Amino acid sequence: MDILQYGKAICYSGYRKGQNPKGDVPTTEQIAEDLELLAADGYRYLRMYDPNLHARRVLEVIRDKKMPIKCLIGIDSDPESNNERCPFEKQNYSEEELRQNAKRNDAEVEKLIALVKEFPDEVIAVSVGNENTPFWGAHMVSQERLIAHAKRLKAALNKPVTFCEGYFEWPHIKELAKEVDFISVHSYPYHYGDDVADAVEVNKKHYADIKAMFPDKQVVFTELGWSSDNTTPNYYSLVGEEMREVIPEPGTPMRASVENERRYVEEVEAWLEQEKIIAFIFEAFDELWKGPKPNSSECNFGLYREDRKKKW
Repeated sequence: MDILQYGKAICYSGYRKGQNPKGDVPTTEQIAEDLELLAADGYRYLRMYDPNLHARRVLEVIRDKKMPIKCLIGIDSDPESNNERCPFEKQNYSEEELRQNAKRNDAEVEKLIALVKEFPDEVIAVSVGNENTPFWGAHMVSQERLIAHAKRLKAALNKPVTFCEGYFEWPHIKELAKEVDFISVHSYPYHYGDDVADAVEVNKKHYADIKAMFPDKQVVFTELGWSSDNTTPNYYSLVGEEMREVIPEPGTPMRASVENERRYVEEVEAWLEQEKIIAFIFEAFDELWKGPKPNSSECNFGLYREDRKKKW
């Protein structure tokens, strides 16, 4: 018996021009506009990444407007150890900084508990973190610490607990898998260099592999998506046990495009609906604050542009 019943799902970060998680956040009116768009598109689950003011306002809008939407909310942990293999940034945190990060992560768990207790009807499940175990990760947290956070959430809340991590990492965190109520997987054919024509087959394989690995657990995708723009055709891809930047041959068609994003999203959602598999599409709206350039890949996974105009 699945813990979560099937419904269309999407990742939601509503930051607009001039807003970001460490600065100004969307207003209640802006959030209401966003959620009306997503509800009209049939989305019934939202994934949010922090128990912050943005999440609070989202839950308030859902409650006050009695919207047919529920949220999966997690914590976005700070690194508790340095990762020399991270290709995106050089990490050299001091022992004191790492201790403070761990204290902050514990505090975030408590903030999440308090938020869910305030909005019990609007939250469907909680997560102990997001991509905290890959060898290339910038926010490393040990499996033991993640297990401790999972136990804390389960003791304090009557909500299903999960952890959101990539397909390639789950075989290495089986002890954590025993503690969570369902398995949350990220699967990104776009990032792996797969052609859009083969992308959904990659997702199907990943689902089947993880389901075979954890047959007694519901498996949910908490991220999958395709970018509509990129400054270069380059991408990072797993090569053996390294994350490398891949530079395609001259003349290779750009993989990031609205056409490819539309094809991927339509094909994957058709499969998900047929099989009644929950998957949070990444993501609802473009987030131009994320990258060094507004047409960087990571800024353009939204189904809607930053101005709230749908891409197709």
